[in-house]
Amino acid sequence: MMLYPAFIAHKDREKFSILRANEAAICIGAFSVKYLKQHSLAKGKLYLIPTPLGPDAVSTIPEYVIQILHRLEYFIAERAKTARHFIKSTKPIKAFSELHFSELNKHTPPEAIADFLAPASKGYDIGLLSEAGCPGVADPGAEIVRIAHQSDIEVIPLVGPSSILLALMASGMNGQSFAFQGYLSPKPFDLAKDLKRAEQLSVKLNQTQIFIETPYRNNKFIEQALKTLSPHTRLCIAANLTCENQYVKTRTIKAWKANKLPDLHKIPAIFLIQAN
Repeated sequence: MMLYPAFIAHKDREKFSILRANEAAICIGAFSVKYLKQHSLAKGKLYLIPTPLGPDAVSTIPEYVIQILHRLEYFIAERAKTARHFIKSTKPIKAFSELHFSELNKHTPPEAIADFLAPASKGYDIGLLSEAGCPGVADPGAEIVRIAHQSDIEVIPLVGPSSILLALMASGMNGQSFAFQGYLSPKPFDLAKDLKRAEQLSVKLNQTQIFIETPYRNNKFIEQALKTLSPHTRLCIAANLTCENQYVKTRTIKAWKANKLPDLHKIPAIFLIQAN
């Protein structure tokens, strides 16, 4: 109920009501502007965007991931060139002049990494891209994800190809208990010790052991595995996953020695073993 000062004549009360209504509208409008400003300053999100495992495998990226990718303007990638090539293959809506790329790799100064997330404080969503596969898994992007959590930035992982899981799926080995050991030593003597230790773990825990190698050392890795591992230990070699010339084969060490070995020089590959 609106109260009128006693000195206002009856005929002027309508004008007074209009004045009060206008004042109320101004107050509500000011509140709305303030709310919208606060809302627009909400932190952006960090999207973890999987990338194809090969140049001819962009079809393995789900459509909803590509739709999110096309909305973004800020990206963090191991190499900007690779990221641009992937984005170009998805037929983006935005011009590349509108996109911003930060490179996260072994050459990135540690003090610069946190700044890559600065756009999120201004309300911009950010995409984290791997060179191939899922960000943060055998990938330097894990550090960005750690900082995002510390900064209370929402982290959203998206669906896409993972060479590690695809290799495990195709290996026929234990998918209930497995361990990803990453890269083993490049030196033959130390590599032999690493493989023997992984084999012993596999026996003790009934656990699949998974490794990755720098592509130009793949053939040396296989040679050392055949020299070191027990004859009945199973070795799976999974290379060029999701690509046209994909290769996946699981054999015992004894059977691998009796067959022609694949030439995997400079071809992305995952290696898995399970020992009895």
